[in-house]
Amino acid sequence: MESDGNPHYEKLSSDMFPHRPDPPEPSCVSMKSDWSMDHPPEFSGHNEKSRLTIPELSCVSMKSDWSMDHPPEFSGHTDLGLRSNLPESSCVSKKSDQSVDPLRNFSGHIWGQSDLGFRHDPAEPLKLFRSNLMKKFECLCEGTATQGNPTLLNEIYTELCITESESGEINNEHEVRQIETQSRRAATEETPIKCSDIFRPLPGQDKPIRTVLTKGVAGIGKTVSVQKFILDWAEGKENQDLQVIFPLPFRELNLMKDKTLSLLGLLQVFIPETKELEISSDEYKMLFIFDGLDECRLSLNFDSNETLQDVTKETSVDVLLTNLIVGNLLPSALIWITSRPAAADLVPSECIHRVTEVRGFNDPQKEEYFRKRIRDQSLANRIISHLKSSRSLFIMCHIPVFCWISATVLEKMMSEAESGEIPKTLTQMYTHFLIIQTNIKHEKDYEKKVKDEDMILKLGKLSFQQLVKGNLIFYGEDLRECGIDETEASVYSGLCTQIFREELGLYQGKVFCFVHLSIQEHLAALYVLLSFLLDKRDVLNEKLSSKHAHEFTCHTISDLHQRAVDKALQSKNGHLDLFLRFLLGLSLESNHTLLKYLLTHTANILYREEKTIEYIKTRIRMNRSPEKSINLFHCLNELGDQSLVSEVQEYLRSGELSSARLSSTQWSAIVFIFLTSEQLDKFDLSKYISREQNQNHMTPDKLLLKLLPVVEASRSAELKGCSVTAEGCAALSSALRSNSSQLRKLNLSENNVGDAGVKLISDALKDPHCKLEKLRLRYCGITDEGCASLSSALRSNSSQLRELDLTGNKVGDAGVKLISDALKDPHCKLEILRLYKCGVTAEGCAALSSALRSNSSQLRELDLSRNNVGDAGVKMVSDGLKDPHCKLEKLRLYDCGVRDEGCSALSSALRSNSSQLRELDLSVNKVGDAGVKLISDALKDPHCKLEKLMLSKCDVTDEGCAALSSALRSNSSQLRELYLTGNKVGDVGVKLLYALKEDPRYKLKTLMY
Repeated sequence: MESDGNPHYEKLSSDMFPHRPDPPEPSCVSMKSDWSMDHPPEFSGHNEKSRLTIPELSCVSMKSDWSMDHPPEFSGHTDLGLRSNLPESSCVSKKSDQSVDPLRNFSGHIWGQSDLGFRHDPAEPLKLFRSNLMKKFECLCEGTATQGNPTLLNEIYTELCITESESGEINNEHEVRQIETQSRRAATEETPIKCSDIFRPLPGQDKPIRTVLTKGVAGIGKTVSVQKFILDWAEGKENQDLQVIFPLPFRELNLMKDKTLSLLGLLQVFIPETKELEISSDEYKMLFIFDGLDECRLSLNFDSNETLQDVTKETSVDVLLTNLIVGNLLPSALIWITSRPAAADLVPSECIHRVTEVRGFNDPQKEEYFRKRIRDQSLANRIISHLKSSRSLFIMCHIPVFCWISATVLEKMMSEAESGEIPKTLTQMYTHFLIIQTNIKHEKDYEKKVKDEDMILKLGKLSFQQLVKGNLIFYGEDLRECGIDETEASVYSGLCTQIFREELGLYQGKVFCFVHLSIQEHLAALYVLLSFLLDKRDVLNEKLSSKHAHEFTCHTISDLHQRAVDKALQSKNGHLDLFLRFLLGLSLESNHTLLKYLLTHTANILYREEKTIEYIKTRIRMNRSPEKSINLFHCLNELGDQSLVSEVQEYLRSGELSSARLSSTQWSAIVFIFLTSEQLDKFDLSKYISREQNQNHMTPDKLLLKLLPVVEASRSAELKGCSVTAEGCAALSSALRSNSSQLRKLNLSENNVGDAGVKLISDALKDPHCKLEKLRLRYCGITDEGCASLSSALRSNSSQLRELDLTGNKVGDAGVKLISDALKDPHCKLEILRLYKCGVTAEGCAALSSALRSNSSQLRELDLSRNNVGDAGVKMVSDGLKDPHCKLEKLRLYDCGVRDEGCSALSSALRSNSSQLRELDLSVNKVGDAGVKLISDALKDPHCKLEKLMLSKCDVTDEGCAALSSALRSNSSQLRELYLTGNKVGDVGVKLLYALKEDPRYKLKTLMY
């Protein structure tokens, strides 16, 4: 296709996007991942014999789903080590001049030497296996294998954010919705898991981990994590307790679904070197990695498949995999499975010991990507500014694949002196990307038998048909059904990908997919629009119609749009949301101009978007759920209409939403603005409640209900003093149970919640979707009845609550006993409990002491301030501190009636080898010098771990300061903070404390007196 003189779309030179009929040896074979999905080079006519002569010089790249075009280019440094002898065609980066041949660590083998003699040495099978895996996985090719510049993975790898996730949490929403949600997450608040530690339990997790499921949306980094894990192992850096790792991607296991093989036979087909290993024995610690569960076309029938324990018995591949995962076959072997979220439940949850999630780029990482990807920093900054100006585009940059798409388009358009409009919407960005990819020159010796526009239509048909079926990868029969020749498809390297893994010793076969689901959705929308324009066919009606519903006939583009809107709204998981955005955007006259670069015979679109816009607004008014309307607002954005958003901006600026009389449409617009704002880490309801209330104003409970989708999407909800009642708690309970809820912190303090409201919140805590970790209920009118509900929730296996604040409630000893019973339950995860001013006496302390001695209690911090605890209660708590099971590190006893007798009990506990106490607050107690002396004696004990001591207003005089001074001079004292304000410290005491600073044993960092 010619460019018609437009500089944007001139044919790109063949050296920028070369194609490969017969690649030179050594070759770089790309292994497809979910980061980028463009096709690797083709290899023709290689047989097993020829394969054995190549591996020393071949470098296999596992495709990254992080970025998909040229990686950062590195200046031509020459390796000083053995790699400098490699031919220029090998897939090795020349960036480092400190490289040392890693294979020497395993076999003494040098690249470039023949492996034939070494291969037959029976004493070296593990070393050979390891060295071959390293050669296969050390390179990362971004984009297509030859279009991108292959470089060493270790030179460009950035540690991905991986966090532990709740098992069984399956999100069936469209992945764009998930991306929009993830882009608002504050990942820094969660404990990251390094890729190399994927099988290592976190602190406090004692059970061994055999099977790990790692989930994440397409393009987020799952496969590159696998590659990094394998490479670190092969280079001897990590997980050296493993002897063998078997990478078995599902997309290629699919090609063997009709075969009958033993496990040994399957492994030998994939990795011939396993013939030398004794897989059937327990001699080796093995790891099987099954990458891409969402691409699996095997039945994986865990319920009815036969039980298999013999690795030499032949059966179907499906039976082999299920028995491996369950643990019937090789029960000591580790299993790692990666999957997109929607397919994660294909493996029963009882087979999975850990579920992890790979996250995408946060905002700083987005910018970092473009600055690394684009050499011209001035251009990179302009691109970043442009993307930030469009919230929908910047949100999509959360996923690395979209960063690559944006970089591909914007680097070309913004680096050239042109007057063309820079893409501001998703449709414009993807259409420009499609044009750039179709302008890649064909191979010189390839006889072009199909026009560009014909191939685009065929690919669009494939996209739409497979989108309807829910398929994301395709095989030869799928292409032939749409009239696509496999050779022709492989030429479109930016759109389709082809994997031909004979070089790896895998079963011969081809797998096709698009760079990303969004590319497939864009082409599907293009196909639907062109089918209507060119052939007057309504393929939406043909493929998506209900058998029982009456379907109207589409006569105009607006009719087609109305049908598409209705179909998208009917979808429970929103799988047509992005498709709808593209379909509407492609119909605009401005985008129709772009389409002429792809389709020369396209007739002008006789269409006015006003009718479609009005219909979308009508559907927003009809739809009472603001959350379901979010995509419709994105559609209006694609059509260039911001009217609904603009008319509610003033209400948001005023901050008085409770006094505004808004229609349901306007409320939906308010929610849309919140959900597409830059950050939703914290939502504060008080900012939107009018100060002057009258009878026409909306109650806080009703306002909360209107903004419930915003609460769900927020990490923290601040509702302190907002007059929320049990009615509002019912709404909050619904939000907490939502599959999409991100709420981790909820502050309901100083509201009339009562026991009824607490019961509703407690019910939500039991739900497996609830992620709440911190709950504040200060001064909420809660009694022991509410504590009973909370106790039941804390004992639930699903509860994630780590912090509970019941300050200022009439909990009493009865309520404390109920909470204490929950602390003993192995399912309870509570670590911080605040019972400030809750009417607790020594009786309640007895219950808490019993909980502290429980092996199951996870309590690290306890606040009993302003309770009538007395010396008797303190003695009971101190007894708990001495127990080896007690994990308490912080104890607050502010104004608890403690005297020297209580200090004696605490002193004894602090000297105990079992005590973990680091912080103790005895302020506003009649401790006196006698009590201080007892505590000081404990500080001198080598078992004492106390680091912070608060003794404000404790009747301490110079005599007490002398005791403390002596303790602080002890080599055993670990004290770092000491607070003595409000005491009767005279000049002598001050002098003693001041003199401490001159003592070489002085460890205090904070001293206040």
